Amino acid sequence: MGTNRVLALDVFRGITIFAMILVNNPGSWSAVYPPLLHAKWHGCTPTDLIFPFFLFIVGVAIELSLGAQLKKGIEKKAIIKKAIFRSLKLIGLGLLLTAIPYFNLSTLRFPGVLQRIGLVYFFASLMYLYLSRKQLLISGTAILVFYWVCMSFIPVPGIGAANLAPGTNLAAWIDQQILTGHMWSQTKTWDPEGLFSTLPAIVTCLLGIMAGKALTRSSEHQNRMKNWLLWGLACLAIGYLWSFIFPINKSLWTSTFVLYTAGWAFLALAFCYWLLDIKGWQSWSKPFVIYGMNAITVFFLSGIIAKFFAYTKVSYQGEIVSLKFFLQELLFNDWLSPKIASLGGALLMMVILFIPAYWMWKKHIIIKV
Repeated sequence: MGTNRVLALDVFRGITIFAMILVNNPGSWSAVYPPLLHAKWHGCTPTDLIFPFFLFIVGVAIELSLGAQLKKGIEKKAIIKKAIFRSLKLIGLGLLLTAIPYFNLSTLRFPGVLQRIGLVYFFASLMYLYLSRKQLLISGTAILVFYWVCMSFIPVPGIGAANLAPGTNLAAWIDQQILTGHMWSQTKTWDPEGLFSTLPAIVTCLLGIMAGKALTRSSEHQNRMKNWLLWGLACLAIGYLWSFIFPINKSLWTSTFVLYTAGWAFLALAFCYWLLDIKGWQSWSKPFVIYGMNAITVFFLSGIIAKFFAYTKVSYQGEIVSLKFFLQELLFNDWLSPKIASLGGALLMMVILFIPAYWMWKKHIIIKV
């Protein structure tokens, strides 16, 4: 059964990319608006939900897109070739975004948001093509249990007992063996988008596939809502209870983080669906549809524009400062408190990015990455 273009999916994607850009572009990193902060280590703030929500949506898209291709009789080998190409494009764009403007390959950070999306998309697509729904559930569960066992019980070489501390846990050790000198943290000892923690991130995408199957297997509002609500509550409950022995942690993408955030994703999608597709309250949704239509493109542009503002220098009050600092001082810092001014800078980025997003929407331009 078709989805008949569910508006909730477009809006959910648009809200998520809107939030990603808002969080990544504060006016000042020294005074971030509190609701836009990640948890310092263990725990989960609303900001920590954003990235897993996007991977969850990728899973929904896999069910809708790849499922439709299979129904058309397209061979799996052809679909895999497309998946490989798309994955490589995402990874390439991520590396390019990191490399700009200096292109210093000796210290270039290899992991990143787009890189993780690319890897997760490929492996989730591969599993989707060759595993049944039941097998996807079993394999997803196995991955989460395997990751928990590895992180909680396997001693870390050169460190000692298993632990979940920054830089000394098993995931960090594995990344250190492969990505030495190419990680995010200032100490270069760990990365929030590292290789080993990408493994449970695949399950976030698989749970999105489960959400997508609720759309394709039934066209009844009640069945879809019931499915998402049950999945959401179950994931939240299991994730929360499991967190007493395996903490919820975004940087480690712990198994409990996967379940807890997926639970909220199921409920958020259900709420959007109820509001937009059942009740028909759609007048507020257009800006998010515009952002969601070219989500990856807008995200990439946000990184380019942010670097342009950071590295472009201007003269201000006798000093050479970045264009970002100049705009922040001129528009916000003189009359707002530091944290509200920082929020103003983030919102300014949203306004700037809306211009190309709106132009692409108006021209019906969809850049498929």
